[in-house]
Amino acid sequence: MNEKVNITINGVPLRVDENKTILDAAEELNIKIPTLCYHKDLCVAGNCRVCVVEQVGTNKLPAACATPVHDGMEIMTNSLKVRNARKHIIELLLAEHNAECTKCYKNGNCELQELAAEYKIINQEFMNLVADHGCTIDDFSPSIMKDDSRCIRCQRCVRTCAELQGVNALTVAYKGSEMKISTFFEKPISDVVCTNCGQCVNHCPTGALIEKNYIEEVWEAISDPEKHVVVQTAPAVRVGLGEELGFEVGERVTGKMVAALKRLGFDAVLDTDFTADLTILEEGTELLHRLKEALVDKNPDVKLPMATSCSPGWIKYIEHMYPEYLPNLSSCKSPQQMFGALVKTYYAKERKIKPENIISVSIMPCTAKKFEANRPEMHDSGYRDVDYVLTTRELAIMIKQAGIEFMKLPDEHYDRLMGESTGAGVIFGATGGVMEAALRTAYEIVTGREVPFENLNITAVRGEDGLREAKIKIENPVKEWAFLDGVELKCAVAHGLINAREVMELVKSGKSDYHFIEVMACPGGCLGGGGQPIPTDPEIRKRRMEAIYAEDMGMPIRKSHENPEVKQIYQSFLGQPYSEKSHELLHTKYLPRERY
Repeated sequence: MNEKVNITINGVPLRVDENKTILDAAEELNIKIPTLCYHKDLCVAGNCRVCVVEQVGTNKLPAACATPVHDGMEIMTNSLKVRNARKHIIELLLAEHNAECTKCYKNGNCELQELAAEYKIINQEFMNLVADHGCTIDDFSPSIMKDDSRCIRCQRCVRTCAELQGVNALTVAYKGSEMKISTFFEKPISDVVCTNCGQCVNHCPTGALIEKNYIEEVWEAISDPEKHVVVQTAPAVRVGLGEELGFEVGERVTGKMVAALKRLGFDAVLDTDFTADLTILEEGTELLHRLKEALVDKNPDVKLPMATSCSPGWIKYIEHMYPEYLPNLSSCKSPQQMFGALVKTYYAKERKIKPENIISVSIMPCTAKKFEANRPEMHDSGYRDVDYVLTTRELAIMIKQAGIEFMKLPDEHYDRLMGESTGAGVIFGATGGVMEAALRTAYEIVTGREVPFENLNITAVRGEDGLREAKIKIENPVKEWAFLDGVELKCAVAHGLINAREVMELVKSGKSDYHFIEVMACPGGCLGGGGQPIPTDPEIRKRRMEAIYAEDMGMPIRKSHENPEVKQIYQSFLGQPYSEKSHELLHTKYLPRERY
């Protein structure tokens, strides 16, 4: 148990745990201390010094985020000395910052801009040094842009890439006034071991790291009378979009989102959850086939555990870091890419539209989806399967540009044909959701017994722990799957690539005997993706997760194999799960990448 200490902040006595920082203690008194380098997701750094406070009786101005309290400490957070120090620190940061705010993508959602406004930085006392630093813009990646002129060197991105993701694509180069944030070997982001997850974008307090923007390209497509523009929306978007448009965190805005997309001019508004359901049929069948080959046929070439393949950040991570385990990946494309392939084949056929006239747009919580859509593997329709990927944030920008009063919109429904979905498709947006959706369907396929609606929540795979394990014992299966009788299906769920590394090291060491692994690149899964509204922190992710499970509970159908449109597409187009036709369009394979 932590010892308590007595301190005072601005003359107010407080008894607080000794392991708390000054920043933590001030929060308990509802005192706001400004920060830039600090973030709830990351370790303490104390780099920017914006959070300085005065320690009475000393000449110190300690950083509140990095200084632990001790008994008898007296702190002033708003003395003249503190205010002047903070103001000069902000001015120094601005002196090295490209302050053309009206031209910045983060204008209006920039933490440095907010501080400059709060402290009324009007007359700049220090010489502007931006031009002296040889700043460059790296826009070679299809997912992320890096602008050194807007960087304040807080190192949040470096810590995010190392601590949350374990990727280390970004580092600190040089020292003193020459210090800058760089990739290894100062190569473009597109040429290093970057997974495009966008967590660096989410944690950057300025516009130094942003997503690659495709808003104008989509507007042009919508305005082209020769083009039929189809849009799909990922499950996590419906629990994040509202934050950008006036709603509280965790509000579900599915119906209003659909209404807004129709008013923006999209010709068809469809749901990625449809192909999430399809993914479960394909991936679940693939897992059962692998188990049969391993347990009955004793095929030594069968690769277990099988790992999910929905997260493009995870795919690129394993290509770089664990290429020897690429055969363990499910061959299923992600729901986004399954959707893209089917839009320009099945949908085009049913709607009697030439596929070359279809523009396929997806709204994703993820920056890595932009990279995924650009992959050479994703042209199985004969065209680029997904033409443009917009983040949740980009969709919010379009809605604002169109003058749509989002909060006043009526709730509307997705269009039919690839617009029907289930609760199982919705929970893809949360860590553990793919696993839970797969188990709901696999259990019924294997046992032939229906799981009651009220028993569909598989809480063992839910939660916020970085790595979770679950065991499902199979009893009394139908004859076709009799070999699974008594088998305990062992599953693991990891979110955040630092935890992906942990689970892969367990597999590599032979210390695990998993059959099935779900990995999501981002903390919390897609709901914490690099394209979601900023800020994102543990509490916000928790509320979005609660919203996703509430959406699932409210769906009339909660099992993927019961989706009527999924049944229809197999009957009229694909044949059956894991068939030759589905392999042609819905499955793929990946190749190793260099690891620097």
